[in-house]
Amino acid sequence: MPTPQAVEPLPTQEVSEEEEQIEEQYVEKEELKAPVELIIEFLGAVIGRNFQLASKLCQMILMYEPDNPEASEFLPLIQKKLLEDNRGLMATSEPRATGGDQDPNSDNLRPPSSRFLQKNNSLDDKGRLAGQKNLLSCDNSDRDARFRLTETDFSNLFARDLLPAKNGEEPTIQFLLEMVDILTNYVKKTFDRSTKVLDFHHPHQLLEGMEGFNLELSDQPESLEQILVDCRDTLKYGVRTGHPRFFNQLSSGLDIIGLAGEWLTSTANTNMFTYEIAPVFVLMEQLTLKKMREMIGWPNGEGDGLFSPGGAISNMYSVMIARYKYFPEVKTKGMSAAPRLVLFTSEHSHYSIKKAGAALGFGAENVILLSTDERGRVIPADLEAKIIDAKQKGYVPLFVNATAGSTVYGAFDPINEIADICEKYNLWLHVDGAWGGGLLMSRKHRHKLSGVERANSVTWNPHKMMGVPLQCSAILVREKGILAGCNSMCAGYLFQPDKQYDVTYDTGDKAIQCGRHVDIFKFWLMWKAKGTIGFEQHIDKCLDLSQYLYNKIKNREGYQMVFDGVPQHTNVCFWYIPPSLRGMPDGEERREKLHRVAPKIKAMMMESGTTMVGYQPQGNKVNFFRMVVSNPAATQSDIDFLIDEIERMGQDL
Repeated sequence: MPTPQAVEPLPTQEVSEEEEQIEEQYVEKEELKAPVELIIEFLGAVIGRNFQLASKLCQMILMYEPDNPEASEFLPLIQKKLLEDNRGLMATSEPRATGGDQDPNSDNLRPPSSRFLQKNNSLDDKGRLAGQKNLLSCDNSDRDARFRLTETDFSNLFARDLLPAKNGEEPTIQFLLEMVDILTNYVKKTFDRSTKVLDFHHPHQLLEGMEGFNLELSDQPESLEQILVDCRDTLKYGVRTGHPRFFNQLSSGLDIIGLAGEWLTSTANTNMFTYEIAPVFVLMEQLTLKKMREMIGWPNGEGDGLFSPGGAISNMYSVMIARYKYFPEVKTKGMSAAPRLVLFTSEHSHYSIKKAGAALGFGAENVILLSTDERGRVIPADLEAKIIDAKQKGYVPLFVNATAGSTVYGAFDPINEIADICEKYNLWLHVDGAWGGGLLMSRKHRHKLSGVERANSVTWNPHKMMGVPLQCSAILVREKGILAGCNSMCAGYLFQPDKQYDVTYDTGDKAIQCGRHVDIFKFWLMWKAKGTIGFEQHIDKCLDLSQYLYNKIKNREGYQMVFDGVPQHTNVCFWYIPPSLRGMPDGEERREKLHRVAPKIKAMMMESGTTMVGYQPQGNKVNFFRMVVSNPAATQSDIDFLIDEIERMGQDL
C-alpha cells in the first residue's frame, strides 16, 4: 500500500469506533484505488461537519491515490477547520444513553453509521470532491441574495407564470418562499399551547364558505394570491394534530425532520415500483426494512417486506400471503380452488382483519373472533378450542392474527402461547403491531412483544408510536420471495428482465399496487437524525406519561378505570363520572346517563378547541374516554390540563 503523504500534525483525539470501522473496511483491502464508498463517506462527514472523521477519510483517499489533486487541496482546509475548532470533534450523532436500565454497549442501539447509500454509484469521484468545496467555506451570500422574500403582487400572477414558464424563476421562488412562511408559522403556532388545537366548524358551514374560503372548483384559474389565501385557510380550519394537547388518535405529533423528509419526497415526485426511477429510495427501503426485521428478531434481518398505504393494507397483505403459501392455486383459479378457509383474530383486534376477509373472498363470517380476558388479551385456550371446532365442521383453519397493541385497550396478546398453537396446527401467524410495534425500539418495553420473532409476518406502523408523518406502514415477512410469488404479474412494460442493473431491486411486481408513494424517506431521515436511541427515548417518554395519567386518576374522585391494572401501552381507558351521578345506584338509568357523558364533554372540547381526546364503547361497556400518548411534545402539564378540562366541562352534566 502506498505511504500516505506527509501532513501537518493534528490535535490528539480519541479514535472513535466509527473511524475504526472505516479503517477496517477500506485500509485493509488490497485494491489500490479509492472506492466510491470511501468518497461518499468523506462527503457525508464534511456535510455533517465531522471534520475529524473527514480528515481521516481524506488521508485514506490519498493512501489509495497519492496524486488526487482534490483530496490534496481539501486536506489543509479540513485541518484548518480542526485547529480553529476549540471544541475538537463536532459529533453528528446523538450521544449514547447512560444510567438507569440503558446499556450503552448495546449493539442494537448503536447510533447509525455515517455511511451513505453506496452501491452502483457511477458519478466521477473527483468531480464529487470538486463540487463540494463550498461546504467548507460555508459561503451562502449567493443563496441569501437569490432566496430573499420580497414584496410581490400575486394578485396578477397565476400558475401559468411559474416554472417551467419563461421568466418563471423569480415568481416561483417568491411563491415558494411565501408558502414556506405559511408553513413555518403554522409549525411555530402548533407548538404554542396558547393556540387552539382546532377551530371547529360544522360541515355545512365550511361547504357554504367561510370568510372567503370557498371549497368549490371553477373553470377559470384563480390568482396565486387566492391560492396562498386558500392554503392559509386550509390550515386555519384544520386540526393541529401536532399540538401537545391533541390526544385523539394513535398518530399525532409534528416531527420537523420527518416534515423536511416529506417536503423532499414531494419535490422528487417519483414512484417506488422500479430501481430505475427511484434508485436511492428503493435502497433506503430495503435497508430500513432489513433493520426492522433485525429488531423483530429474524436471523440476520432476512426476509421480505414493503411499505404500504397504512396498517389495514399491511394486514391485508398478510392474509393474501398466507393464502398463497398454503393454496397457491388460488392466485390463478380463484377461491373455488380452495376449501372453506377460516381466519382467527381477537374480538379486540382492528377491524381491518375482518375487512380483509370480506375483500379477499373469505367472507366476514369466516373471520372467527376470539375471546379475551378483562385486559383485552386473547385467551389461548379459546383459540385452540375454536380451531378444533372449525376442523370438526369441515373448515380449514388458515391464519391467526395476534395483536400487539390493540386500538382501544392497548392490549398485547400472548404471542408465544399463540405461536405454540399455530405451530401445532400448522397455521400462519401474523402479528398486527401497527400500534405496538414501535416498542421494539425500547429495551424497557420490548418484552411486551415477546415471541414476535416466531411470527410469519408482522405489521408495523412507524407513523403511529414513532411519530413519523403519515403515512408510513410496513408489512414484514419472514420468508424471502413469497411477496413476489403471491403478487407478481410480470408486466413487461415495467419489469423487463434484461435491464442494465440487477432487477431484483425492482419492487413493484411484489406489491398489489402499481404506483406506490415514497413513504420511506421521511422515516429513514428521522432514523438517521435521531438514531435508534432517539426513538427509544420518545417511546419511553410517552409510556411514562401514560403511567403519570393513570397514577393521577386511578384513585381520584369522579374517575373509574375501565379495567384494573397499569396500562399495557399508552392507552388509558376511564370514565369520568359527574357529581350528579356519583351517588346514583348502579342500574340501567345510570348506565344510560353515563353513556352520554363522554360525547358531551368531547363536543365541548371541540367547540372550545382546547384539547381533543377520543371516546368509544367496548362490548357491553358504555362510552368511556380512551387517552393515548404518542406525541413527544406532550408533557405532564398537558396531562394535568386535560384532567382539568374534563372536570371543568363535565362538572354540571
